[in-house]
Amino acid sequence: MGDVDPAFIQAAEHRPKLSFTEAQGIPLIDLNSSSYAATKDLVDEIGAACKNWGFFQVINHGVPLETRRKLEAAAARFFAQPPEEKRKVSRDEANPQGYYDTELTKNVRDWKEVLDLTVKNPTIIPASLDPADGELRQLVNRWPENLPELREAFEEYARELEKLSHKLLRLISLSLGLQENRLSGFFNDHTSFIRLNHYPPCPIPHLALGVGSHKDSSALTVLAQDEVGGLEVKSKADGEWVRVWPTPEAFIINVGSITQVWSNDEYESVEHRVMVNSEKERFSIPFFFNPGHSVMVEPLNELVTEQSPAKYRPYNWGTFFANRKLSNFKNLGVNNVQIDHFRIQE
Repeated sequence: MGDVDPAFIQAAEHRPKLSFTEAQGIPLIDLNSSSYAATKDLVDEIGAACKNWGFFQVINHGVPLETRRKLEAAAARFFAQPPEEKRKVSRDEANPQGYYDTELTKNVRDWKEVLDLTVKNPTIIPASLDPADGELRQLVNRWPENLPELREAFEEYARELEKLSHKLLRLISLSLGLQENRLSGFFNDHTSFIRLNHYPPCPIPHLALGVGSHKDSSALTVLAQDEVGGLEVKSKADGEWVRVWPTPEAFIINVGSITQVWSNDEYESVEHRVMVNSEKERFSIPFFFNPGHSVMVEPLNELVTEQSPAKYRPYNWGTFFANRKLSNFKNLGVNNVQIDHFRIQE
């Protein structure tokens, strides 16, 4: 990623001092359940993790380790290439899928480089931020010509993560007291994407972040992180930062803002960030599980009562998603859209 930009250092010096709480960590849940009793216990565990943490790790999830390792290896080969080679598949306003780094975007917040790829190729989203337009556009993946193995590994991995995400969605539905498939129909034409992250060693770890504090706008995020680690979660109990230590072969799951709205704040999308490492590079692969572009996101009728009225106005996911993508390339005159923009004031 090149030498450290003085502007990066100047901006980073104004960051709050970093601190985090050492803790046992977020819940670790075994998905290998076959009996009814075990399934009920599993649902209860999932519900408690979503409510108390907004994060959990899963083991015995069914994703073959070889499938994950193939994509990790292909991603490492991609990021090891010279900058000019990687930038042949750079994203742009017309198609926001592809490669970018902090030098390309002049983004002084995050110390990383990224390759974004949609699960469905192409993926359909609105062409404008006006829902009344009705015009759609296609997001098409940009594949590096010199690494054909990347596409094969990605597509195999994406199929497995899609299956795992649907399983988790069913368990979360049950944990909310809903029918098992209550949420499944929202994902018939899903807009999910996978991000390949590379965090190079950082010479100013006391000043920089791999990724600043944020919440995911997805329904669920399924994260594979390597043994270096660096992910931290803001504890709902005391507001302190808790390091998520890598668990071999596990995936880290977090509740996204869409699930927060569906659950009418029963479950919350929690802030998290990534710390940089001064000596080791780090790789991670988040899978952002998103509904179809036409889905209107709002509190589910079953979870709205006289005692707990709807806390959000409906919003169109496709327009929300398009806004997030477009904001990477132009100033829209407002802050990045968040679900709080749709919160009903009491």
